[in-house]
Amino acid sequence: MRVCVVSEFYPHASDPVLGVWAHRQAVAAQEAGAEVHVLVLYRPIPPLSTARRDIARETLRLLRQPRHATIDGIPVTYVRFVSPPRPRSYGSWGTWAARPLARALKQHRRRHPFDVIHAHNAVPAGEAVRRAGLTDVPLVVSVHGGDVFHTAIHYEAGAAAVRSTFAQADLVIANSAGIARDARKLGAVAPRVIRLGTDIPKTAGTRPADPTLVTVAHLVGRKRHADVLRAMWVLRRRMPRLRYVIVGDGPERERLRTLARELGLEDRVELTGQLPHAEAVARARASHLFVMPSLDEAFGVAYVEAMAAGVPAIGCLGEPGPQEIAAAGDGIMLVPPGDPEALADTIETELSDPREHAVRAARARATVTAHFTWDRCGAQTVHAYREAIERHADRRP
Repeated sequence: MRVCVVSEFYPHASDPVLGVWAHRQAVAAQEAGAEVHVLVLYRPIPPLSTARRDIARETLRLLRQPRHATIDGIPVTYVRFVSPPRPRSYGSWGTWAARPLARALKQHRRRHPFDVIHAHNAVPAGEAVRRAGLTDVPLVVSVHGGDVFHTAIHYEAGAAAVRSTFAQADLVIANSAGIARDARKLGAVAPRVIRLGTDIPKTAGTRPADPTLVTVAHLVGRKRHADVLRAMWVLRRRMPRLRYVIVGDGPERERLRTLARELGLEDRVELTGQLPHAEAVARARASHLFVMPSLDEAFGVAYVEAMAAGVPAIGCLGEPGPQEIAAAGDGIMLVPPGDPEALADTIETELSDPREHAVRAARARATVTAHFTWDRCGAQTVHAYREAIERHADRRP
């Protein structure tokens, strides 16, 4: 079975951790028996936050991305497209990407005929595939949260694009049951839940002497790093040795640095910046507690990456991903969103009893081993491809 994956989010030279989950799922599918090629919708335009003096330099850096690469045995082609800025037009980016993607699909199909297309997110990837006009090829669309939390809500064209893409898809995959419910509201018929995964290390990581919290995530407001800092301030006298490692980069970096200083925590908070994926996972696993009280969390691979090494996690009540992980087994605790005091109490309770913490750590590892491995994800993904091919054949007149 030959599969063509189309994704906006995928590692590239300027951001080697972007969409690493999409890449890992492609690798898992290939190891489960599929032959996978990837077409990345690549927009070589600096973000609006780029300082004016840096725009030319950043544009040149983005344009240096090679058209072709091979990552972990997966052939990847970067398909350039341009579009207006995200805040005004993201819901229509699929339209802007459709023409260059159509050319790339046609060229790729001549060399490597594919049996199914797998688009990560309805917008822009699925919409671009739909507008490319390959109606004779089965289409699988994965929903990772952005379609239902952001695109369909904030962009007038976005909701229509998501609905139209779901209508054409032979199969819609959701990364949690909560996202599947939201996808159904937008027209997805019988979406399939396939959870993303992680590798299981042979042993747990080495823990530092001081109790250490860690978050691995893009530094944006919805990840709620500031709530963790405020929880540390609540615990400043009860847990004076508590430390916090923040792995990642993004627009909130300087705000978090300033907040840590204002709270008198700067000597106990480390902002590492963005790290290579393997190094980021290693830092998460060399801690006592993974804490990410984020909102709009469709799944959250970072939780299970930490839990796989016996690092319990904290997420938020009501969020699809943390709720899904908690339903599968022990190892993750859920707190009310936006409540640093409740977060502080949970941190203190978890770390104050080493014996109970060790029990939860073992259960966290067991939960991930049973439910959230890449082997399991790869097998389920390949099964979904076969089902989409069968559905497509049944839909033909």
